[in-house]
Amino acid sequence: MTELSGWGRYPRHETELISAGTPAAIPSLLAERTGLIARGRGRAYGDAAIGDQTTLGSCQLNRMRSFDPVSGRLTVEAGVQLADILAVFVPRGFFPPVVPGTKFVTVGGMIAADVHGKNHHRVGGFGNHVEEMTLALPSGETVVCSRSRNTELFEATVGGMGLTGVIVEATFCLRPIETGWMRQHTVVAGNLDEAISALSASASASYSVAWIDCLALGPSLGRSLIYAAEHASVRHVESLRPGAELFPSSRRGRVSVPIDLPPFALGRVSVSAFNELYFRAGVITSGYPFLVPWDPYFFPLDGIGDWNRIYGRRGFVQYQCVIPISAARSTLGEILERITRVGTGSFLAVLKQLGPSSGLLSFPREGYTLALDLPVSRDVLQLLNELDEIVVAAGGRLYLAKDARQSPETFMAGYPHLARFQDLRRALGADGHLVSKLSARLNI
Repeated sequence: MTELSGWGRYPRHETELISAGTPAAIPSLLAERTGLIARGRGRAYGDAAIGDQTTLGSCQLNRMRSFDPVSGRLTVEAGVQLADILAVFVPRGFFPPVVPGTKFVTVGGMIAADVHGKNHHRVGGFGNHVEEMTLALPSGETVVCSRSRNTELFEATVGGMGLTGVIVEATFCLRPIETGWMRQHTVVAGNLDEAISALSASASASYSVAWIDCLALGPSLGRSLIYAAEHASVRHVESLRPGAELFPSSRRGRVSVPIDLPPFALGRVSVSAFNELYFRAGVITSGYPFLVPWDPYFFPLDGIGDWNRIYGRRGFVQYQCVIPISAARSTLGEILERITRVGTGSFLAVLKQLGPSSGLLSFPREGYTLALDLPVSRDVLQLLNELDEIVVAAGGRLYLAKDARQSPETFMAGYPHLARFQDLRRALGADGHLVSKLSARLNI
């Protein structure tokens, strides 16, 4: 048995860990076992990628099968890492249609979580761009599904957290880009109302995201920096960075966190000081467009190796909710007030605007999503229970790929298509066969 955790290092569970070396090995491994879930790079924050009995590692399924440079159509095995796709195709002038906040994820994981990026308000989640996928079912049968073939299975698998089958292969289209630079514009928001207004005003931008100072108090509650960006053209680079390389490489050298930091390292004083410096630096660069390489714009924390150790041995939880537009200002304000009142700070607090989604268990819905990293403690877990009540009352929900502790009641209140998803799982024979620690906890 092997002890596994998600990226948050909480909770930890023992499971049998096996791996599939080729796609052909998956059906028999799946048919022979129960209580199994597939796992990619382990970047789900909580217990979604830990099998109730067995965890099937997919990282050896790392072959890129085919690419059409005219259409951008790419077919890869499910264990291919996003970082490898970027390394191969950015220099060739192509970029994935949607990327999450880390490039150290697999394509199978991106589909299972229906990951959303800074452009969800414009193009939806990653699942929107998957043309078809090959899925190994609990019976050992392998099927191909798309929006026109095995449609219901396709809709359940996008955002289905690996609970319908093991994704073996997928096809999607990359988008053409002229350079590897982002033309970024920073807007300063003095409070939460201004931040939401600024995100709404930047909805025409291809990408937009807000960093929030979650410890700002009083009239400055929710003060933010909004980063709107576009893929820069050759003309932009030649104008703003004459002589610069058109496709800057991803960062090779990374600073790493060598040890688990003590609890006081993320106390209110240290987080407040960091937030103040970060906010002031953003103010200096606001008001005019400038160029940023693609890597730090999309994946700022990937430049810090093992950054999850910042939160110490007990780990952390990422609390990510989405709130409908009509309730966003009041609900998000109440959430931030509760956090500042308790004094538990998050140096990573992100606000984004989302559009609708199509997967039965996909997290996004039209509204605003807030993501907070908080160190695990009894007080924090109690606080999150209180925040759950606020989210449910507002008609919102929590992201399964980030969840480590919500109750079945909170989950059921937020996902109206759950019964349909469960019916499909029963029809597939997956309800007792494909079981993660998350699905067992939430009775999915």
